Amino acid sequence: MESASPSYRGHRYPVEIIAHCVWLYFRFPLSFREVEELMLQRGVIVSHETIRRWCLKFGQAYADGLRRRRPRSGDKWHLDEVFVKINGERRYLWRAVDQHGDVLDILVQSKRDTRAAKRFLARLMKKRSRVPRVLVTDKLKSYGVAHRELMTSVEHRSHKGLNNRAENSHQPTRQRERAMKGFRSPGAAQRFLSAFSGISPHFRPRRHLMAATGYRAETTLRFTIWEQVTGAASPPTTA
Repeated sequence: MESASPSYRGHRYPVEIIAHCVWLYFRFPLSFREVEELMLQRGVIVSHETIRRWCLKFGQAYADGLRRRRPRSGDKWHLDEVFVKINGERRYLWRAVDQHGDVLDILVQSKRDTRAAKRFLARLMKKRSRVPRVLVTDKLKSYGVAHRELMTSVEHRSHKGLNNRAENSHQPTRQRERAMKGFRSPGAAQRFLSAFSGISPHFRPRRHLMAATGYRAETTLRFTIWEQVTGAASPPTTA
């Protein structure tokens, strides 16, 4: 049974405006002020601070709703970690995707040692309620230790060249990181990336594998799902 859309009680703007602003922010590398300007061009007066609050309140709820409507994730998990600078300090963004490129989970941590690897694997298994058939990682030794302690029955393939799927999945995050001029805190990075990883991929079908008509049909379907998740009608359009 599908979950109900988020409650908009107490908000004076209609759901179509709220959902459209959240979509703009998470779909494109825009700042809150740029979203404010785009809405002003459409005749909608809303402050960038209001848009920020909408994204904080509804972004994760929308992302969770989209994830619930996805098919069951694949049985081959690709794990990778990259460093991000947060207030001048090096942190590590751990990411897991399946063989189809769908994001399974992300976690911002201060280390990339065995303890961090075990924490991420344990969190991933808890959220997925299962283990994969194959675990694919790079040559980081922490993965090997965590695998032996938590996933002994799972095949582990450790090779730099096999993990391109996970490494490529970091590219949209890097693009947003540059547009935002970095993240302000680990908590802010975790909150944004958790919602971003649920919303942005939904509107990024594998276009290079589709004809133009197929791409338009798939995109239309995904907007329909978005409207169901948010409880919105079609996004506002200009005359």
